[in-house]
Amino acid sequence: MVRNRVVNLWEKKYGKLTYAQCGEDVIMKYLFKNYLKKEKPSYLDIGAHHPTYLSNTFLFYKEKCYGVCVEPDPCLYTYIAKKRPRDIVLNVGVGLMDNVRSNFYVMKTKTLNTFSKEEAERYQNHENQKIERIIELPLLSVNTIINRHFKECPDLISLDVEGLDYDILTSIDFVKYRPNVICVETITYSENSTQRKLTEISEYLIKNDYWIYADTFINTIFVDQKIMSKGNAGY
Repeated sequence: MVRNRVVNLWEKKYGKLTYAQCGEDVIMKYLFKNYLKKEKPSYLDIGAHHPTYLSNTFLFYKEKCYGVCVEPDPCLYTYIAKKRPRDIVLNVGVGLMDNVRSNFYVMKTKTLNTFSKEEAERYQNHENQKIERIIELPLLSVNTIINRHFKECPDLISLDVEGLDYDILTSIDFVKYRPNVICVETITYSENSTQRKLTEISEYLIKNDYWIYADTFINTIFVDQKIMSKGNAGY
């Protein structure tokens, strides 16, 4: 109770400490400022969901960084565009290739919206969820989004797409586009609600010369080892 009062007093005077689920935005801000020497990192937020709630990028938006948010849900897209007018907000899905369309499953709990039919059905059958509607949306690849909306590769990619994170990561051209930092959800839940870390994501990024800088159990933050000496990296 005392802790909550202190936090509330601090937020009234200085603003929220973090908007992300487990403080990922504060961790990344520290990383960019103290190690990567970037005061205003650009960002690509894939699966933005909400302008502020559980947002890995709103803290950077507040500091007037350049950003692009991708949100397939039309209602959430409209709300994000209204609340974050400086951002470029795209009402599309992210896929492995361009010029295709795919079904987007809008769930009762909007944080679980997904393009994965298997994930949507699993949520509905085992997580007390409901598929409220299915929308057909165009898909763009990460490479196309970066090419169209960034002069250079974004400094940060935040990725949370419910079941398709690994597929999207493997579609990125890491020879051409190397974000300094990648924040991606690396936890999933089985049908009996058992938690499991998605080790294949970490293995793939490590193979592509990224290090694990921090892990909040829900999300893992990776940093490009080519721009940060190993002596500076924390685990």
